[in-house]
Amino acid sequence: MTLDNARPGTAARSVALFVLGLGRSGTSALTRVLSLCGGALPAGLLGATASNPSGCWEPRAAVHLNEAILRRQGSSAYDLALPSHVDGSFDAEQRAACLADIRAFLTTLPRAPLVVIKEPKITALAGMWFDAARGAGFDVAAVVAVRHPQEVIASFERRTSRQHYVHVSPALASAWWLKYTLLAERHTRGVPRVFVEYANLLEDWRREVKRIAAALAINLNTRDEAAIEEFLSPDLRHHRYHGPVAEPFGTDWMSVVYAALHAAARDEPWDQSALDRVFDAYRASERGFRAAFEDCGRYRQLNRLMRPSIVRLALEIVALAHRRRGTWA
Repeated sequence: MTLDNARPGTAARSVALFVLGLGRSGTSALTRVLSLCGGALPAGLLGATASNPSGCWEPRAAVHLNEAILRRQGSSAYDLALPSHVDGSFDAEQRAACLADIRAFLTTLPRAPLVVIKEPKITALAGMWFDAARGAGFDVAAVVAVRHPQEVIASFERRTSRQHYVHVSPALASAWWLKYTLLAERHTRGVPRVFVEYANLLEDWRREVKRIAAALAINLNTRDEAAIEEFLSPDLRHHRYHGPVAEPFGTDWMSVVYAALHAAARDEPWDQSALDRVFDAYRASERGFRAAFEDCGRYRQLNRLMRPSIVRLALEIVALAHRRRGTWA
C-alpha cells in the first residue's frame, strides 16, 4: 500500500503516522526525528521531564483521552491484561463513544501532509485510533519502536530510582514490554508499518529514516540535519545491552518476541506465527493467573481474619457436635 502526502479532500489524503511501543523503547526519539524530517506534531505537547530531558513529544490531550478510554474499560495503562476489545468483547456503544472522542481530537491536528502522533497508551488502543483516523480523512501508517528488553528494564529502574516512583521490578517491566510489544505488532497488521530499533536509530539515523520513508512511501526529505544530530546525543543513552534476553516467566516468550522484531528492524525474515503463539500463551496465562491471584487474595483476607485461637475453638466445637466419634475421635 502506498501513501501520498496530501490534505484530506484532495486527490490523496494526509497521513497520520503513529509511533507505537512501550515507553522507554525509543518512542520519543523516533517521534522527534520524524518531526525534524518534515512530520508535523500536534499542539500542546508533554514537554521535557527528568526522565525525558529532551522532551516527550506527545500531546497532553491524547494522554488524558487515552486514560479516560482505559478507565471506561475498567483498565489502565499499567494493567497486564490484554485489552478486552482484542478478542471482540469491547462494548459497541462504548466503542462508538470512544471513536467520537478520538475524532474530535484529530480535528485539532495541524493541516499538513504528514502528522506524527505518539502516546504510548495508543498502542493498547490502536484499533480505535486507526479507525478514527480513517474516519477523520487520514491514511494510517505506523512505526513500531523496538528495544532490547534488558535496556527497557534498566531504563525503568533508573527512572523510578531517580524520581522516587513506585518501584518497577524487572518482572513487571518485562511483562509491560511483552504486552505492549505484542500489541504493537498485532495491531499494525494490515496497515503500512516499519519496525525501528532504538540502537539502530542512534547508530545511523539517516539509514533508518530512509528505511521508514521507503517502507511507508512517505516524504521525509525535509530534514534539519543539524538539529537531528544535536538531538540524538549519545549522552542520553544510558543503557546498552547485547547479551541474551532474560526469561522471568519460565518461558521463551521474551526472547522469541525480541528475536522476531530485532530481525524485522533489520529487514530480515521473521516468523509472525511465533508471535501468535506467544500472544495466545500470554493471554491464557495472564487470565488464568489473574483469576487465581484474585481468588487467592480473598482466601488470604479470610485467613487474616481467622486467628489461630478462633480456628482452634471452631474446630473443637465441630468435634463436640460430632460427639468426638468416628473420624472425629
